[in-house]
Amino acid sequence: MWKFPKPIRHTIPTTRWPSAQTAAKSVLFQPLKIGSLNVENRTWVPAMVPWRATEDGFVTQANLDWYRRFAMGRPGVLVVEATGVRDIPSGPLLRIGHDRFIPGLRQLVNTVREASSGKTRVFIQIIDFLAVKRRPEKDKYFERFLKIKQRHRELLAESTGDLIWRYAAEETVREFLRSAPETVVEEVLDKRELEALRFGYRESVTDLHLPHVQELPRVLPAIFADAAGRAREAGFDGVELHYAHAYTMAGFLSALNNRKDGYGGVREHRVRLPLEVYQAVREHVGDDYVVGVRFLGDEVIEGGSRLDDAIYFGVEFARAGFDFLSISKGGKFEDAQQPKVGQAVYPYTGQSGYECMPTVLSDETGPFGRSVPLVAAIKRAVNIAGFQTPVVVTGGLTTFEQAEQILQNG
Repeated sequence: MWKFPKPIRHTIPTTRWPSAQTAAKSVLFQPLKIGSLNVENRTWVPAMVPWRATEDGFVTQANLDWYRRFAMGRPGVLVVEATGVRDIPSGPLLRIGHDRFIPGLRQLVNTVREASSGKTRVFIQIIDFLAVKRRPEKDKYFERFLKIKQRHRELLAESTGDLIWRYAAEETVREFLRSAPETVVEEVLDKRELEALRFGYRESVTDLHLPHVQELPRVLPAIFADAAGRAREAGFDGVELHYAHAYTMAGFLSALNNRKDGYGGVREHRVRLPLEVYQAVREHVGDDYVVGVRFLGDEVIEGGSRLDDAIYFGVEFARAGFDFLSISKGGKFEDAQQPKVGQAVYPYTGQSGYECMPTVLSDETGPFGRSVPLVAAIKRAVNIAGFQTPVVVTGGLTTFEQAEQILQNG
């Protein structure tokens, strides 16, 4: 995991539970309206991924126990983990890409309602993701995965000074690269090929040579809409569209998205598909159902989106009609640490991962409320634009006093 060069260990603040009188006077425990939904208070459990579903994406007893524990505290809102909108293998993550998942998800909703005595509103975060493969052994990569092209031969000839490589057979090229020095490998493979060798193959929204990636803008709105419809049928009070971190929709919003088909490049084009997905979801579930969004205040990667991008997106999301905006930070593949052979790259191991999930080993700022300034700037811009859309702040919020002060400050 990534660490600061000279980390400072911070002490977790002592929790002092407010009295009933203090809580009643606080902003934190005042009711809130989100869309057409009344929420009992402003405490919020954001989506996490506990890895407790079956390998086929079904709800397990471990899932129910996990969410029951949170619901017993009666938070205002509990957001169920990132749940896949497609019916494809995704390990022990929940899925909502087919009607067969509805009974288990309905049981989860009922568990939260029972444990909270009906006081907690339960949303579900829905997500799409592209393929991520495990880091291969070097021999296996050159033997099976690398597609040998003429440019490899040309670069190999240039690197070695031997023109014979321009005419070499494919197997000869593969055999040579398997044992070639790293300097030669770096000269012959392009950036994405090196990434596939050292980190494992990973699809990106900019891979327009892949037909299924090229057609994402055509297919994703309906896929998300169908998933949101299943969420409503299962009894969830709302959905949160996952546009954050290292996944498909965040890829479209990213400043690294340079697609040339009208869905990349300038901000206006990068936000286009996220808005089209929202419109499809809204049309499917109706105006009386909560639809919110989770997106990044800062990607925390070289060349990535920054606060000014997030402010623009936040205003556009509010203008479109999202019922709430939930802000996160970082959590990207681009700066993730190299995985071991046989393991997949994890987007929370680099600096952007730290900013997403800060620990007590931090810098002078510390881990508590690191994202508050970003969220405050986004909220201020949304309000100035004339919208009162609720904005959710998360990350390193540990005490009643801290949460109350944030709300008191507006």
